[in-house]
Amino acid sequence: MKKIYIFLTVAIFAFMVSTANAQNGNGNGNGFDQLIKSSPGDATKLVQNFAEPLFKGFGIGLNSGWNNTAKTKKFLHFDLRITANVAQVPTSGQSFDVTKIGLSNHVQVDPSSTTNLAPTFAGSKSDPTPLMDIKDNNGNTIGQFNMPNGVIQYIPAPNIQLTVGLLKNTDLTIRTTPNISIGSNGGSVGMIGFGIKHDIIQDFLGKAKVLKPFDLAIAVNYNRINYSATLNVQPEFGTLPAPGNSSSDFSNQRIKGAFTGVNVQAIISKKLLFFTPFLSVGYQSANTAFNLLGNYPVSSNVGFYSTITDPVHISENSISGLRTDIGFQLNLSVFRIFASYSPGQYQSANAGIGFGF
Repeated sequence: MKKIYIFLTVAIFAFMVSTANAQNGNGNGNGFDQLIKSSPGDATKLVQNFAEPLFKGFGIGLNSGWNNTAKTKKFLHFDLRITANVAQVPTSGQSFDVTKIGLSNHVQVDPSSTTNLAPTFAGSKSDPTPLMDIKDNNGNTIGQFNMPNGVIQYIPAPNIQLTVGLLKNTDLTIRTTPNISIGSNGGSVGMIGFGIKHDIIQDFLGKAKVLKPFDLAIAVNYNRINYSATLNVQPEFGTLPAPGNSSSDFSNQRIKGAFTGVNVQAIISKKLLFFTPFLSVGYQSANTAFNLLGNYPVSSNVGFYSTITDPVHISENSISGLRTDIGFQLNLSVFRIFASYSPGQYQSANAGIGFGF
């Protein structure tokens, strides 16, 4: 199970590395720590625009794979499944213009830069990226950095879940894991989620189950993933604390992130021997909270830095709207095979295996 959850965090961890990797010295850095050293407000805007496809794609994944049939289980019958969802980021989400996101005068595109378009997390890994100047209050350039390249266009989000049949044609689904450490520098991740599904057509048919033309169910699902990691962003080499600087203790730097998803579905399915096609329509919502906490050195003037606390706060509703899924389930004795597809701006596919009775 630990290996599966390490895979679950690959997308997040790759983003954290590209965001928080410290770049010391006076050359051009390519990590967001350079931006944190110049302006926390600008850092928030650039991190948010860079990571937006990750937030959306991961939110779609949180709301995927809950149900592949409207039929509920008998009392205390169960299935345990592992599924993987992949969301494809559209072309419109693969880049953004750094001059059009409201940056302050402290962060500007260098006149020598060949482009104003920066890749997002899902953008190009090889195209040129904007060269950014860090300015002081007098307009002097006190540092530079390149925007990071993209990481991956397809955002993965695997899940493990246990579904148990309750009374009165109702299922309970649980997704949970304690905090798991991801290596020495990868931080830790934990997850909790639960869902309820009720086959409402059984309420109308009563005991006349032989007449049941299909299964029709209503489901409500909730999922939350928490992520935390420590950082080590130090002052530029050769710089000194500015007069009156409040602190030079940067040992409390950390990332705190939370991704939550809510999904309400109406599901219709029909079992045909071992093959069960299904269609679901519903509403989904996903929220992201991403914060850089602690003390950080901020370039204030040539040769000096000031200390800021808790510089980056992102809280957004990443996804909100209707969702449709179409797919199937194969019942092969105690084994299950699942697959589904969800259209939309961020198209996604889900597939997995499981066992139960």
